[in-house]
Amino acid sequence: MKITLTFLSAAAAATFFLTACNQGRKPNEAAGNGKKLVVHEEIKPFEGRYDTLALKGAAKDSGLAFFSKRYSREQRQVILALNRIDSNNVKRADTLVVPDSVWTDVTVYSPFPSRVKVLDSVKKIICFAYPIQAFGVYEDGYLVRWGPTSMGRKDAQTPTGLYFANWKAEEHESSVDDEWLLKWNVNVINDQGVGWHLYAMPGYPASHSCMRLLEKDARWLYDWVDEWTIKGDHQIEAQGTPTLIFGSYDFKGRKPWLKLLNDPNANRISEETLTKELEPHLSKIMEEQARTEKVTEAEKVDSASSN
Repeated sequence: MKITLTFLSAAAAATFFLTACNQGRKPNEAAGNGKKLVVHEEIKPFEGRYDTLALKGAAKDSGLAFFSKRYSREQRQVILALNRIDSNNVKRADTLVVPDSVWTDVTVYSPFPSRVKVLDSVKKIICFAYPIQAFGVYEDGYLVRWGPTSMGRKDAQTPTGLYFANWKAEEHESSVDDEWLLKWNVNVINDQGVGWHLYAMPGYPASHSCMRLLEKDARWLYDWVDEWTIKGDHQIEAQGTPTLIFGSYDFKGRKPWLKLLNDPNANRISEETLTKELEPHLSKIMEEQARTEKVTEAEKVDSASSN
């Protein structure tokens, strides 16, 4: 399942087997019985180093051929995620950043803190980090998933701040071009048509303000996210899942993941950093969460009385 155990601690190895055995499970769901997990596990970070893999050599496609032969399908998916690129665009890349030990679970390489204590009372939230083009999903203060994204390009940057999931659709025509079909689309800024969805991941910020995702992440998030609750045509009774978009991307600089070659922690977001981004919004997040709980409880009462 991996190339070498070099540089990986026993704790990291144990964490891998825990997360690998839980792949494909619905968020917060225990194996076999479908019940909610009571305790979240903290994720142990990768402790190895990164190297480069040249894809364009003297012989045509020699790099890609080596890449396909050297690594399993699952390992290739992890490497592509670390480079914020999908399998359809990898042929355009010159080089890839590759960890010296390639686990088949991308969770091991998370740049997000595994625990954020100020989120302990927040049932769920998703955070998009513009500087490193990645998202992190938290439940009750614990990281449960992370993945790559391609956010707004230089002339169409993604708005930052706190938003809430509005509506979602398995397929939706883009507001920019009706020929673009957006799959697993979740809208977060209704009047601007901004949201996250499946779309091409070229290895850099390339979207028209939205947050592009790989298919497996787009589908998972589609099932995980909660929509708003609307009364009538326009009145919002309860907001959907909170969505924090923060930071800025250095469009003139080196791609952030290339910095991992010199510093394996170059993309790491500390708990302190994420807390600073979250603190101005915590009261709003908790206010809307309480509002949602109240609406949900009222709906349960109405449903019970009607039956």
